[in-house]
Order: sequence, then C-alpha cells, then structure tokens
Amino acid sequence: MAQWTLAYDAFTPEQQGLREALCAVGNGYFVTRGAFPWAAADEIHYPGTYLAGGYNRLVTPIAGRDIVNEDLVNIPNWAYLTFRIDGGDWFNVMAGEILAFRQELDLHAGILTVRLTLKDKQNRETEVTARRFVHMEYPHLAAQDLTIQPRNWSGSVEVLSALDGRVINSGVKRYGQLANSHLAPLEAAPFIGMESGEEMLALVTQTNQSKLRIGQAARTRLVRKGQRLDAAHRIERELACVSQIFQADCGPEDPLTVEKVASVFTGRDVAISEPGLAARESIDGAPILGDLEATHRRAWDRLWRRCDIQVNGADRTQMILRLHIFHLLQTLSPNSVDLDVGVPARGWHGEAYRGHVFWDEMFILPFLKFRLPAIGKAMIRYRHHRLGAARKAAHAAGLKGAMYPWQSGSDGREESQVMHLNPRSGRWVPDNTWVQRHVSLAVAYDCWKHYTATGDKAFLESRGAELILEVTRFFASLTQFNPARERYEIHNVMGPDEYHDAYPDSDEPGLNNNAYTNVFVTWLMMTAHELLETIDPESRAELCAKLQITPDETERWHDISRRMFVPFHDGDIISQFEGYGDLKEFDWEGYRAKYGDIHRLDRILESEGDSANRYKLSKQADVLMLFYLFPEPVLKEMLEHLGYAFTADTWQKNIDYYLARTSHGSTLSYLVHTWVMARSHPEQAWELFKTALESDIEDIQGGTTAEGIHLGAMAGTVDLVQRCFTGLDERGGALHFDPVMPHHLKDVALRVRYQERWLDVAIQDDCLTLTAAPDWREPMPIVVRGAETTLNAGESKTFPLKEPPQQLAGGQA
Repeated sequence: MAQWTLAYDAFTPEQQGLREALCAVGNGYFVTRGAFPWAAADEIHYPGTYLAGGYNRLVTPIAGRDIVNEDLVNIPNWAYLTFRIDGGDWFNVMAGEILAFRQELDLHAGILTVRLTLKDKQNRETEVTARRFVHMEYPHLAAQDLTIQPRNWSGSVEVLSALDGRVINSGVKRYGQLANSHLAPLEAAPFIGMESGEEMLALVTQTNQSKLRIGQAARTRLVRKGQRLDAAHRIERELACVSQIFQADCGPEDPLTVEKVASVFTGRDVAISEPGLAARESIDGAPILGDLEATHRRAWDRLWRRCDIQVNGADRTQMILRLHIFHLLQTLSPNSVDLDVGVPARGWHGEAYRGHVFWDEMFILPFLKFRLPAIGKAMIRYRHHRLGAARKAAHAAGLKGAMYPWQSGSDGREESQVMHLNPRSGRWVPDNTWVQRHVSLAVAYDCWKHYTATGDKAFLESRGAELILEVTRFFASLTQFNPARERYEIHNVMGPDEYHDAYPDSDEPGLNNNAYTNVFVTWLMMTAHELLETIDPESRAELCAKLQITPDETERWHDISRRMFVPFHDGDIISQFEGYGDLKEFDWEGYRAKYGDIHRLDRILESEGDSANRYKLSKQADVLMLFYLFPEPVLKEMLEHLGYAFTADTWQKNIDYYLARTSHGSTLSYLVHTWVMARSHPEQAWELFKTALESDIEDIQGGTTAEGIHLGAMAGTVDLVQRCFTGLDERGGALHFDPVMPHHLKDVALRVRYQERWLDVAIQDDCLTLTAAPDWREPMPIVVRGAETTLNAGESKTFPLKEPPQQLAGGQA
C-alpha cells in the first residue's frame, strides 16, 4: 500500500499548509483542502473549499490606482465538525500532548484519514479518527466521519456540526492587502427533510459581484456500534453560519462516531430549480455514508483502470506519480465535462494565481487526450466559448483574429495583474506578463493535437478549426515584414521566460523576435494549411465564408511560414530574443553563495534595485520549449524550411547553453529540461526528473504549494513517463515508440487510447510489448524505432530494445 498512500507520522504545524494542499480531496466539481475538520483558519490551518470556476471580482485601491482582481472564491466550509468533553474547550490538537499521529491519503480510494491520540490538560487520553471524501460519482456530495474513542475516561460529549459561511480569501499572504470578502449570506437555517423527517442544516450564500448563488446542506448523524443514536441536539444560528450541537455519552467501551454528509449546488447547475432547494433535496435523499463510500470507491476504480501508470522502481517514485495523477483527476474529472471551466494552473486546491487559467493545459492535456479525451475536449471548448472575448481583445489591440489572455477566468478577458507585490522588497511593481502572446499558440496547438490523437473530425470542424484559424489570423496580423531582412518579424512580446519582459532600461514592455514565438508561429502557419486540407470541402467552404478568409490571406500565411526571422548569436545558439546575446553574463555562483535559494532571481534583483532584464538568465525554459514540443527531425525540418541550418550538434549546444543559464523559477522548467536531455544526458535528466517529482511534495520553492498545487508540473511528470521515456508520439496517422528508459525505472506499464482504440504498453527486460484491445475495428499503424508495422485487434507484439535509440531526440511533435 505504500505505493498508493501519501502518509505523515507526526503533526508538524509549519508543514500543515503544505499537507492541506497535498491532501485535498475533490471530484472536478469542487475540492476541499485537507484541513482537520475541527480546524479554523489561523496561522497554521487553512480550511478551504473551491468550486471549479467559482470566481468573483473585487476592486482594491493600491499605489494610487484601483486594482481589479478576479479570484477563485473560498466558499463556505461544509466540513466543520468538532467536539468537547464535559463542557470544556472545543477539541484542539495544540492544547494537549499528541501521543500518536497518522495522516494518510488513500490515492486509490480518494479518502483522507487522520488518526491521533491526544492527552489533554486533564490527562484524558482520546483517540480521534477523521475520514473525508468528496464523491467522485455524485459530484454534489461529500462526506466525512469522526470517531471519538476515549482511552481512560467516560463522560458527556458535545458534537458541533456546522455550515460556516464566515470565510474570506486569506490563503495567500502576499494578497493580504487586496479585497478578500466575496460572499454575502442569504439564508442560514435548519430544515426538516420531506423524505427522511430529519432536522438538517442549510446555508445559501451569493458572491457579491458575480452573483453566483451557492446552496449547501448537511446531514449529521451519531452512530455507536453501527447503530444510529437518537441524540438530543440544539440549533445555533448566525447570519452566515448554522450549527447543530448534539450531546451523547462516551467511554472506553462506548466510542462515538459522527457521520456528516453535505451537498453543494450553484446557480450554474443544470436541471435544478434553485441551488438552496437542490442542496436540501439532495441531502434529504442521500444514501447512508457507507453506501456513499462504496460507490465513491467504485468510481475511482474505473478512473484508475484508465489512468494508472505502473513503474518498477522505488516505492516513492510510484507513489508520487500516482499522487500527481490523483490531483489531476480531482481537478479535471468526468464531472468537469459539462462545466464551463478551463485548466487552472494551481488546481482548485487554493488561492494562488486566483484559480486562473494560463497555458498549463499544454502540459496537462497530453495525459488526458490518451485516456479521457472527453475532458480534454471540454477544456478546449472552454477556450472556444471565449473566442468572442479573444476576438474583442485582438480588435482592441488593432489586430485581427483572436488573442487569448495570459490569464483567463470567468469570461475570457485578461485577468493578469497590473501590479504585483514583491514579498522580498515589499514593493508593488508593474506586471507585464500579459504580453505573453504565446498563450494563443498553446491554445491552437492543444486543439490540433487533440484532433490528431482522437481523430475527432466533427469537433475539429464544429469548433477547433475556427479557433485555430482565428489564432492564425491574429499572429499573421501581429507579424510585420522587414524589407531589409526580407523576413517577417514579431515585436513587443514575451516568451515563456518571465524574467525578461523588456529591454534593459526600457520603459516599454515586450521584446522583439522571441525565438520560441517566431518558430511556433511558423508551425501554426503550416498547420493552418494542413487543417484546411483536412476538413471536407463543404465545411472548408462554409468556414472560409463565415470567417471571410481569402486566398490572399492564406497565401500570406504560407509566405510567413517560409520567411520568419529567427535570431541567433555566438554562431549557432538560437537567441531567446533579438539582443539576448548582448546582455551581461550573470554571477550564478556569487548569488548562490549569497542567497542560497535563487529560484526567484527576479525578486532578488528587484529588491537590490537591479533587473533580470540586464542578464543572460532565464526563469524557465524558453528556447528549449521548442525542443520540448518538436522532435529534433521536425524542428530541423522547420528551421531548414526557413533557411536556417540546424544539426544534431546545434541541438545539443543549445541545450547545454540554456541549461547553464536557467534558475528554474517555475516548476515547469524541470519538465522541459528533463525531456530534452533524456537521450543525451540520461543521468542528468533523471536528476531533473526526480526534482520535478518532488517539487510539490517537498515544496522546493518554499511555501508555494500550500497556496495550491502546481497542476502543470504534476501532469508533466506523468507525461514524462508516458511519452518521453517511452518515446510515444502520434504523427502521420501512426503511433510511434522510441523508448529511452532510465535504468532507475526498469519496467513501465500503461494504457493509452488512440483514435478510439485502447492499447496496452509495457516495457520490461529491454523489450517493448504492445497489446491491442480485442474490439479494434481496423489495424493500427505502429512505428517502433523507425520500423513500421501494424497491430491487429487482440494482437500482442514484442520488440527488443537492445539497440540504441535512433530518433526522437526531442519532444512531442
């Protein structure tokens, strides 16, 4: 079970925030952090529950201007449950001596358990066990139980169960100066169930700007030795909180279990009359906790059959991979398919990044498209729903097509901060990350790759093609022709490296000819041509008429794909942007000696009155993102198509050059460097992979994971095993395999779904075995290390891997 369990054997207050994020439980509709049920928000604990896409917008006056922020709202706490003995203080682990402690997250079942024994000031020893799950099959339900087992005392126990709407957003300290009160209470009252006849609790609140109505209800029962108790209780009510307080006797031979089931609905839900009524009706007819647990476990069983990746290595490696899959599925599950939500960079696990959607889907959707393509399609549909906002943004900038925001939330407008706080200097400084236009490239890329993996031409024709073509049109209008070079250029943008947002001493944000952006645009222009050839003639004619795409426009796209400018310096080093080679070298050793942790060099330099814009350094992979996305042969072909020489030696020189100049200030950076080094520097790649694996569970950035997991980094580590180490790629209508397994991972077993066909993949004893599901309707083309073959329904083929890999030195294609 070690490979399925995240466990802690001691209570460590300073680690509690981290553990609450890592032990969060959710189902794609909502997520509840792993705080103890009796805990209130303080310096140690931060209970929080977040709805997928549950945003609200507030205004804060800061530094002489009004700052508008849309936040993921911490909704009322459904899980609050505590007790006290003989009228004493309410239970508090900080008010006694902890004799035993165990907290464990069962990844296979999606159940969090905390078990501890506490000696209080009266020397009473009590064993307390709390379990919690958010139901994976019934998206509106969650449940927990609390067992009170006296060791050396008998007496009266009061149990308090509440729905607590007295919550604010206070989970990120650097946001402390920003407005954070998002909820207005509408109703807090008990009610009698029409079906059960029980008295239960109901709470209705509403966000104060977005007017999202949230209905919650809770049923609490006391159980002893499997039998429900008819315990006396009273009701306490406040404006935003309603509680039931039960009383019962308890002793060493009479332990007491409290079972609490809660429901959550919002005004966005379909097939309901009103969320408060829906919550009450749902909880009134909810099954008993044991039956809920059984159906919840079965739902997770089904997900793990599709999504598990088995590795024969250290138990910890296996466990962390499963932890990452677990959190991915809690954020984006089958329950997300009918919700209008995107891919949140930090999951629905906390308030960092305000729950916004960045470009992280580029690292997340590859896992989903090979297992749960309906979820991936829903995430692309979120982008298509905001195509109107993207068109509006492009038009406002004097451009054509669709320009997606760097940060997206409820309606698709740009949600990036105008100012951000540097916690090291205490100063508010301009935030220019909104000029990262490459987010639109990621949106188009994800859409096209969904099609190539699923073969879903109907979706491509109905939504995807329009999205890709409008992004193509945007970049064509952003591109300008330089007659002196006879090349196309793109000015005033940023690449993935957020340390460089302007030229040194410039007051204007943006850089010219970011290589990642320019080469990626070349791919986009080529893909737009392939897309128009792929869809059927009638659909193509209709779409071109709708978008008023002319032959002159598509000819310009073709010309851009042949004559885009790519900057180089020092011979064959691709410049991160034009002028990068003229920047100063950075004193890496000096700053490591001075500061130790230099992940966030931008903050360090700003606090010194300096700027990262002056130096050859990077927060994360930028040029090397090209090497991550495009295998060496594909990147070589694109650059040669543009008229630039590119060799295997050039490939390696660029990897070495930028690896030495990257601080890994983003958790995504370790993924990219692992990928591009997997074949040339396998031992270094393995060390980077281990760092990426540990980035959240060990909180290597010092406090960030407590504010919300890094979903892209989690999914990306899984994808390293799924595609990088197996050499899995889909192109040209075939699945390609070119494994490069680290010797630390002897065996790998996983399942993938390619164009509606399931395939089992196993690597063991230097052999690759592919096994087709028996229901295939036609053979699948397979390419293993450059050798073509086919696989038929129910067939299994084994390929020896003793020869060194030949191709696929890079990434995803």
